[in-house]
Amino acid sequence: MSDRTSLRFREGEDGAVEEGGDGRSLPARRTDLRPYLPGVETDRQVNDWGRSERVEGFFDKTLVEFFYTYWFRTEVQGVENVPSSGGALLVSNHSGALPPDAAMIARAIKEEHPHGRPLNITVEHFFKGYPGFSMLIPKIGCVAAHPANVQRLLYDEQQLVLVFPEGRKGTEKLYKDRYKLRRFGRGGFVEAAMRARAPIVPVCVIGAEESAPIFAQVNVLQRLTGLIYFPITPTFPWLGPLGMLGYLPAKFKIRFLEPIHFDEDGMWEDKALVQTVAHEIRARIQENVIDMLKTRKSVWFG
Repeated sequence: MSDRTSLRFREGEDGAVEEGGDGRSLPARRTDLRPYLPGVETDRQVNDWGRSERVEGFFDKTLVEFFYTYWFRTEVQGVENVPSSGGALLVSNHSGALPPDAAMIARAIKEEHPHGRPLNITVEHFFKGYPGFSMLIPKIGCVAAHPANVQRLLYDEQQLVLVFPEGRKGTEKLYKDRYKLRRFGRGGFVEAAMRARAPIVPVCVIGAEESAPIFAQVNVLQRLTGLIYFPITPTFPWLGPLGMLGYLPAKFKIRFLEPIHFDEDGMWEDKALVQTVAHEIRARIQENVIDMLKTRKSVWFG
């Protein structure tokens, strides 16, 4: 029986590297790993994240296309603020019982941008607990919201990543609290962008609050069903599980703001700066959401 390969660190000219038992060296974490990534296989239909061209294409041409074009009649402003190349972190407000905003933002970038690009959507880990659904979301471009995943996508793979700093708090909001942004956590998304030296593009969405309004939360039924929350909406629970997709035809408007760049080394180590930038981004999104609401004449017609 062969001996198990051991890994140990040794110091090289360009910093620490991991050395395998056979003498071959592996790059350490602090080195640039991009040259070690495997080449892109042009005929491959599923990437390393489980994203499937076939499944995502079917999803886009059916549900997403219908909701984007005909149901929500989405209008987009400032999509040119999304970089045409390189990594960038998109930060948006979040709302709705089963939020449709992520799919609409991804569709806007793919269809309206001069250089349409795929968008990676971060989702919370609790989605893994739902059979079937947990298998579907990676295939349509969703990844677990973990700093290591965001770092790899932004820095190593130079991709677009969408985050919702409000998280579950945003989707639990009642209709009476619509368009009042929740706290943006501890600013982890800012730290991730600073580490990767990727710009942050704030995104503002209106229409989602009215498309899937929540009138109440029933905590007793939440515990009995095992759901993350049990909302009362115009279509759920009256129409069963499909009621979560029973969106009202509210007019969607999406505004992409000018990107915020981070060009200095070690900015992420200043925790006060990270928090300040997070608060400023939240304030910019809130200000623009209010401005969009003031100019909106109708919930249904824009």
